[in-house]
Amino acid sequence: MKFFKSVIDEMKVVTWPAKDKLTKDVITVIQSTLLFAVFFAISDFAIDAIMKFFA
Repeated sequence: MKFFKSVIDEMKVVTWPAKDKLTKDVITVIQSTLLFAVFFAISDFAIDAIMKFFA
């Protein structure tokens, strides 16, 4: 029970981000994820084409 009490006490101290900050951060994460996905897809296609060229 001591653990749960300390968790509850800590959650009262946590500062949650404002809605506009949270929205901005979520958009940044989504954009970064899409950027990395496109980068790795292009890299994968390029490596595949190179491997097929030499095979």
